[in-house]
Amino acid sequence: MHRVSIGTWAYSVGPYADNPVPFGEVVKGLKEMGFDGLELGAFGAHPTPDNHPTKESRQTLRDLVESNGLQFSGIAGDMWSEKLVNAEDGGRSYLATVRKNMEFARDLGITLFRVDTVQSPEILDTVEKGLAMDRVVQTWRKVCRMGADLGMLVTWEFEPGFVFNRPSDIVALVDAVGEKNFGAMFDTCHAYTCGVVGLRQTGGPKEVSADGVLDLAKTLRGKINAIQVIDCDGSLNDHHTSTHNPMGEGNIDFPPVMKELAAHSGSPHDWWTIDLCFWPDAWPATKKCKQAVDALNALVAGKPVASKAKKSSASAPKARTKPAHPKRAAKKNGGRGKRR
Repeated sequence: MHRVSIGTWAYSVGPYADNPVPFGEVVKGLKEMGFDGLELGAFGAHPTPDNHPTKESRQTLRDLVESNGLQFSGIAGDMWSEKLVNAEDGGRSYLATVRKNMEFARDLGITLFRVDTVQSPEILDTVEKGLAMDRVVQTWRKVCRMGADLGMLVTWEFEPGFVFNRPSDIVALVDAVGEKNFGAMFDTCHAYTCGVVGLRQTGGPKEVSADGVLDLAKTLRGKINAIQVIDCDGSLNDHHTSTHNPMGEGNIDFPPVMKELAAHSGSPHDWWTIDLCFWPDAWPATKKCKQAVDALNALVAGKPVASKAKKSSASAPKARTKPAHPKRAAKKNGGRGKRR
């Protein structure tokens, strides 16, 4: 059975930016809902390298999570003020921000570090595609070596909100980086918008197929080192990337996809991470998503569904009812520009 975590960014930015769920309440609530861990969104009102600057403050944070029976499955740092494709400093500023966030992750015992290409697909209108990819590859090789020194995997979350989201380009970039600790983050939602709908594809002809999620999972066999599970209706959200619908509210046929990923992804760990980024009322939707992923977990393992969840008393501020999703709003909202 796979361990299940969820990204904490869902409760601190976007619809929750003005009224975030306090991190301590998130930890307590996830414990009550039977989660195995959490994926830290290190921006906004939640823990960051800047608001936890000392070893002592970071140990206190780690103790909070672990004393509630949870573990960190990974981290997403605030990288969206940086440039990568058209950086004029050879990536030095980007790499300095990576190092700051990686050292924070190390102190928390985190071994999975998320990256993305940080700039929109339309950047290829002004930067030649081959040069753009080479700049990303050369910088990410340095990120991977930095991560290897700290015992970390580096995982790339491809998506329609950022450059290089055509299926062939996704595979080409993963292959070009070529470091042992590097791989793709397979987010089922982004796989749907990239592989089935083909949203915001640049740099070549549109690439789509009716079975695009499963096709992309098969194409990336052995190249995936992180898995995120969430539904999708095929639309773009307010920040021009995939809408992350709660489980059961989109179009993804999960059983064949999750069976494929469980058998052939190549992921070196057993985490499945739920992502409700920028979904209004993400906190109330969390329990429903956990139950749905538990059922998939049992299906893939050939076991009856069993939940660890206690009767939950968790409550939290509700967000606005209009979807105002992902992450380019991070900086404006006090963090996370990540677009999911």
